[in-house]
Amino acid sequence: MEVDSNFEQALETVTPRENDGMERSEMSTVSQSQFLLQQEKSDLVRHHDSSWDACAYSRKSPAKDTPNEDAIGIFQFDANTTIFAVADGCGGMRGGEQASSIALQMLADSIERHNEGPERLRFAIIEGIELANSAVQELKIGAACTIAVIECTQGTIRPYHVGDSMILVTSNRGRVRYQSVSHSPVGFAVESGMLCANEAMHHEDRHIVSNVVGDPRMRIEMGPVLALAPRDTVLIASDGLFDNLSVIEVVEHVRKGNLRDSVKVACELAYERMLGIKGQPCKPDDLSVVAVRASRLSKKGGTPLAIAMGVGSLATESGDSHALSASERSTRLNAL
Repeated sequence: MEVDSNFEQALETVTPRENDGMERSEMSTVSQSQFLLQQEKSDLVRHHDSSWDACAYSRKSPAKDTPNEDAIGIFQFDANTTIFAVADGCGGMRGGEQASSIALQMLADSIERHNEGPERLRFAIIEGIELANSAVQELKIGAACTIAVIECTQGTIRPYHVGDSMILVTSNRGRVRYQSVSHSPVGFAVESGMLCANEAMHHEDRHIVSNVVGDPRMRIEMGPVLALAPRDTVLIASDGLFDNLSVIEVVEHVRKGNLRDSVKVACELAYERMLGIKGQPCKPDDLSVVAVRASRLSKKGGTPLAIAMGVGSLATESGDSHALSASERSTRLNAL
């Protein structure tokens, strides 16, 4: 991914290396000021309660040996509300993994500060993204990332995004109920009808993004409140998924069947295309996905959960997953 205009830089050439393996994360609560970080290796992490079935997947690009610059966060706001987020560090710029880490840290901190009631949720999310924008700029190294967030409350969702990480909602019959518009020249061209989806998959400027966290001109797009039907599936993904699979292909994989298995098949197919398949799109990139399915609409909340993966710059030196207190997070961020 490269950033348009003043932020555009050349991609660094790196040596390909196979993924080293995958590990499983533990779970924690935001309300207890904890945030889990995992370096490099990530498997499908599954969460299930009476209302939601969710899983998360993150894998480093096969075309580099530098850290995974994507990050995933799942945060409990209150007993009825969960926030899911994916941040994608801009790979053509310095400090992409720092930017995505900071974005989710700022979001987590804002959620923790403003959990007095549901009326504060929208403010908490927007403030978190705005604080992330300021914090990434303060690195003064040209770092940037995209971010996509959904709030899930009692059978409804509301999306927020900056950049080209996509939010998609599909029914179990394959009807796309919502699809975010990528903040990129190609994304706007598709939305306006100037390009068809297939042309966009192969467009030479598909890697350019025009709105990022870390830019003084950043803007946050907030979508409508959408009521979910049972078996609707919500997907949040970095561009590593949708640059290698079409929306039709993704929907066909994730709309039905076991959620974990469906997401794994889609992610593995996208990864295979990154390695090069004749006649198919091929854009090697970090790949991160959060999938949420409404298993049974309920007013009861589920198990509090907070996960972040692929954010190596904030992990322990040994690479082990580690839960950090709010004060520890602040110390680590100040050191970046």
